Amino acid sequence: MGSPRRARASRVCLGLACAAGLVHAAFSLYWAVGGTWLLDTVGQWAVRLHAEAPLQAGLVLAAVALAKAAGAVVPVLVDRQRIGGRAFWRALSWVGAVALVAYGGVNTLVSNAVLAGVIRPDGGYDRPAMIGHAWLWDPLFLVWGAALLAHLWLTRPGRGAAARTRRGA
Repeated sequence: MGSPRRARASRVCLGLACAAGLVHAAFSLYWAVGGTWLLDTVGQWAVRLHAEAPLQAGLVLAAVALAKAAGAVVPVLVDRQRIGGRAFWRALSWVGAVALVAYGGVNTLVSNAVLAGVIRPDGGYDRPAMIGHAWLWDPLFLVWGAALLAHLWLTRPGRGAAARTRRGA
């Protein structure tokens, strides 16, 4: 992979990405089993669904928690060579990381713009949800994606001495 410094940096980035994803997954699982703390920071639609159709909400949130946990853990398993299909999983991780950065970045900017009064939605907005998206959930998506992108960049194939020799470096 290159220098020990690069290896250390990639491990830190991967650990941060995994932690951010698992925090997201843990909250989804917590809400799936009936918890309500910070649920209003997702939106009143989530609070209503949780109250009106708890079984349906629980099943959907359990699936979301599983998907988030897989998205957090699979890159670690790939990096540690615990699962096969390295090229497939890395390609999927690149796509997921870019999506997380785009989604988290855009929504963080937009929700902060709403809170700052730069954007004024017709009919107002759900303040607890906007705060949750501006300062918690979407920045966490952004961190998850950015850390995963950094790890993937630092560990991309063709970075070793053989690649430098082929390039004439």
